[in-house]
Amino acid sequence: MALSGIQIYKLLPQTNCKECGFPTCLAFAMKLAAKQVELSACPYVSDESKKQLAESAAPPIRLITLKAGSEVKAGNEVVMFRHEKTFYNKPGLFIRVKASDPDLAKKVAAADAYKVNYVGMDFSIDGFAVEADGDLTSAVKTIRTVTKRPLILMTKDATLLDSALSLLAGESALIYAAESSDYEPLADLAKKHKAALAVKADSLDALADLTQKIQAKGVEDMVLDSAAATLSASLTRNTQLRKLALKNVRSLGYPIIAFPCDAKDEGIAAAQAIAKYAGFVVLSEFKPELLYPLFVLRENIYTDPQKPIQVQPGIYEINAPNPESPVLVTTNFSITYFSVANEVEGSGLPAWLVVTDAEGMSVLTAWAAGKFDAERIAKAIKGFDLASKVGKKQIVLPGHVAVLSGELEEELPGWDIRVGPREAVDLPAFMKQALN
Repeated sequence: MALSGIQIYKLLPQTNCKECGFPTCLAFAMKLAAKQVELSACPYVSDESKKQLAESAAPPIRLITLKAGSEVKAGNEVVMFRHEKTFYNKPGLFIRVKASDPDLAKKVAAADAYKVNYVGMDFSIDGFAVEADGDLTSAVKTIRTVTKRPLILMTKDATLLDSALSLLAGESALIYAAESSDYEPLADLAKKHKAALAVKADSLDALADLTQKIQAKGVEDMVLDSAAATLSASLTRNTQLRKLALKNVRSLGYPIIAFPCDAKDEGIAAAQAIAKYAGFVVLSEFKPELLYPLFVLRENIYTDPQKPIQVQPGIYEINAPNPESPVLVTTNFSITYFSVANEVEGSGLPAWLVVTDAEGMSVLTAWAAGKFDAERIAKAIKGFDLASKVGKKQIVLPGHVAVLSGELEEELPGWDIRVGPREAVDLPAFMKQALN
């Protein structure tokens, strides 16, 4: 049975050395009880305590990391639903490519270069799944000339895998996939090359049996494929896997891999996989029109529900502003940002939008909490070096905080401080009439 935070604390050195990254041993113990950290973070825990803490130290879903030039992590989740606490490791989105494709380098390069910005965050794909319908070794060499992203190698041919994995020394790839009839050579290769191994079976009992056999061969890093053929079956089995893992059924405590690329409607299947409960998602090909909504969905689901949804503080350019365009100020609460940005963008009027760090609060809430005041606004204006971008030093405050205008004039001498409307919907008319 898992130990409580206090029980764990009694087994720790209680030195409060802070080397684990937490201010006290008690704080670390609480995180360990919630399965949000690993025991290895404590450098001074005794061997005897390690044995007693083994169950509490291990997360219910093993953390699997695929790495090359970048990393993709899956696992370490501790709840069924994000509102209970939060989800931690966003599922990796992989693009499937074929080893025999004559345009392999071109397609990989295009997908690798894709980057989209969403409220100050840059999103890109996480890796590639290489289907060995041709020379896998040659394909891996080609891919590595254009990208350093993590790879999933899709073949059961142990000879091909051994050769390809030898090219990925120092990396952590994923082998797909071991089944009951062929798991032994694949498990040996996973152990030899320190790769993760996907395990596939058409029932949960068969999956549990197979993971135990593979673990007995010395392979700890595994990923589960429940071999569900329909959306309904996938939802059911993935939910069952998450429930059993959280109940400490260790043989099923691994991340899940999903292949919406094989579904009739790839977009719907991919969205379901992200929500319930895939750690790695393989898409059929590079499709920007599919990737963008999946990135946004993933970000929303994996945002901590106990924290307001925020945008990155900074200067946002709307409708290609010039040095004479007005400067609008708001907080980094996402709804506030979108309300202002969408109204101004829709009007076609150019503007600079300064988003200040108000810990994700709306304008009035942040002002009341002392998180949106003249000092913070002035600090943002100076910190973002706005003066070098504008010639007409004119700032528009939200109407709800008109009281800050005098204080802001003192903080920013030489700037013209205007008080804008209370509602974002009135901004276009205000900009046309009052900012001439």
